Amino acid sequence: MVILVALSNDARERALADERRAYDVALITRSVGSSISRAEAALGRFVLDEKVETSGNIYYSQWRLAGYQINQLRTLVRQSPPQVERVDALAELYRRRNAEFFPAARAASMSQGDIAPRYFYAAGQSETGQELDKKLNEIADAERLSLRQRIQQSQFFSAEADRLTDYLSWLGIIVGIGAIYLGVIAVQAFRLNAAARKEAESEAERAFKLEEAVRERTQELLEANVALKEEAAEREAAEAQLRQVQKMEAVGQLTGGIAHDFNNMLAVVVGGIDLARRRLSGPRKEVMHHLTNAMEGATRAAALTRRLLSFARSEPLLPERVESGELVAGMSDLLDRTLGERIRVVTKLDEKAWPVFVDSHQLENAILNLAVNARDAMDGEGVLIITTENVTMAANAVGDIRPGDYLKLSIADTGCGMTPEVMERAFEPFFTTKPVGKGTGLGLSQIFGFAHQSEGEVGIESSVGKGTTVSLYLPRTESLAPARTQSQIEFGEAALHVPGARILLVEDDPRVRAATIGALEDLDYQPTACASGAEALEAFSATEFDLVISDVIMPEMTGPELIKRLRSERPDIGVLFVTGYVGEGESEDLAGHELLRKPFTVNALASAVASALSRREPPIGSPRKAAAGGAG
Repeated sequence: MVILVALSNDARERALADERRAYDVALITRSVGSSISRAEAALGRFVLDEKVETSGNIYYSQWRLAGYQINQLRTLVRQSPPQVERVDALAELYRRRNAEFFPAARAASMSQGDIAPRYFYAAGQSETGQELDKKLNEIADAERLSLRQRIQQSQFFSAEADRLTDYLSWLGIIVGIGAIYLGVIAVQAFRLNAAARKEAESEAERAFKLEEAVRERTQELLEANVALKEEAAEREAAEAQLRQVQKMEAVGQLTGGIAHDFNNMLAVVVGGIDLARRRLSGPRKEVMHHLTNAMEGATRAAALTRRLLSFARSEPLLPERVESGELVAGMSDLLDRTLGERIRVVTKLDEKAWPVFVDSHQLENAILNLAVNARDAMDGEGVLIITTENVTMAANAVGDIRPGDYLKLSIADTGCGMTPEVMERAFEPFFTTKPVGKGTGLGLSQIFGFAHQSEGEVGIESSVGKGTTVSLYLPRTESLAPARTQSQIEFGEAALHVPGARILLVEDDPRVRAATIGALEDLDYQPTACASGAEALEAFSATEFDLVISDVIMPEMTGPELIKRLRSERPDIGVLFVTGYVGEGESEDLAGHELLRKPFTVNALASAVASALSRREPPIGSPRKAAAGGAG
């Protein structure tokens, strides 16, 4: 019987030890949840204020504390395989949650602005946090169930100890000294039992208080999280409003610059025409002088619209395989005449330069623009160096460039150079350091648009007093199409003139229609004018024509739609499209046809008409761009 009492006491001690372990597990489980909540709240503040010393350190310390507590939890439950599995699953969720928080913490530590809140918001939408809470609750629930079982075992063993004590008391009375001895043991067992009960009650009270504290802290964290979300929403709304203000400011600056330049050019046109009209009865040389000034103003206005289209990437490019060395060599005479004798042009061309797939006309314009800018920066005297080399670029090495192989075409001068402030604004439209009337501020912005439209990039290196280098990065091409090397800036011989050809003109603008009819009649053609597609279909069915000249954008029926219907009746009819703007998606409809851009001179119209008449059957390929007089 004495042995039975001892065994009961040992079992009770083990039960009490298990109870204490269950309390410790429950306490650490709540501590883990509290540490993770504090870390998440600190991270929310960190992505907003980006202060590593305060909110950032709180986040890192609380997150590491949660990991340490999980390791303690694994140590406590090591004798319970089911709990070990749950703790391992908790650790895996902890690592997954850390991976979700890491991009936001890294972006906040690197002060990347609104990127960190977006990462934090994305992490907040993840279900990993809820799974963490569920797993913590699952561990706590299992320990509470185990605790109840341990308490029941403790009560059972206590009851058994009491029963055995009673037996020993009776035996003490009977046995004497043995009964006294057993009575002492029973008293000791009773005292141990009382102490165990008192300790169990104390632990239960402690657990209750801890649970209350955790509940209060959880409520505080929820309120803090709501406040952080409201603050983030307010900040996002303020940033959106700021972006809208900046956008409207940029639009105002752009429209103001356009209006200023066009008013200057229109003043030249109107003044020249008005003076010519006043002097019609005077010397012919004086009248021609004023008309030439008016034509120059109109030409500059046309050049400005083309630069705007190029900058906005709304003018379709006509790309082809280009060998840069041959193209630059073919521009030598043009550069010499443009830059003057006091500018020495030096070329350093890589003989193994990679070919590129670009619009050769736009590339020549870009080189010429950069050369003129360099001449102005050198006050008309200095050295201009044109260099080509093959480079392999990493992502974002220059601007937004993509990784890959590029041809680097650089134009360097020995001029005055740029300050950092000027370099920062160099690609802005209408920004120029030249005197009023000497530049539009669209040269570099046009080159910027061309480079990006060609899937390349442009970079500037400059030092005040030493000079400037502008580099075009054009992607390498594997195209085997024949390369074009003849310069497009200088026009070749015009196509043959075909007098008496019958031409159907379709133009919805009456003034443009009247002017074009007059030009065609002056060129000895027989034009018939129509104001719409329907009227053109009716005229086409009644008369046989050699060529159709059609505007691209017209109401009710566009030019490409009209040509499709006309060619269904006569596939061999010649076609010439005329347009002032071609948007994205329309260039495919114009493939294989001559294209003349407004405004155009009579010579440009004559060349385009003759070219269209010379090829009745259009080849499959890109649209051919006819020379636009004075447009540049």
